Amino acid sequence: MMKKLKFNKENKKWYIDLPQWTGRKSALQMVSGADTLLDYLSDGKDNVELYISENKQEGFSYMKLIEKCIFNGAYYKVEGHNDNQVNIMIWLCNVTKYVFGYFPKKIYFTKAE
Repeated sequence: MMKKLKFNKENKKWYIDLPQWTGRKSALQMVSGADTLLDYLSDGKDNVELYISENKQEGFSYMKLIEKCIFNGAYYKVEGHNDNQVNIMIWLCNVTKYVFGYFPKKIYFTKAE
């Protein structure tokens, strides 16, 4: 299943745009490497849209699940982006479970143009 997600930068902080979210806005903040990845993908803009999928997609980059955290979130390593020019570890919070229903073993992504 492919999804299109929008991320916005407000006051130098990245947030995923989930209008249906009923929790705290602070839970939507992208931190611990996810913000760094969004800075890279946004080309200096204050928003970026990504297509994401848990299924392999031709031409998409991907991040691989490294470790689920005991209380909250999971660590992913961006491995398949532009021949690994972006080789970073990121932490994704439980909002990932909200989007997918669980933490996928791999998350494929590409910019929506």
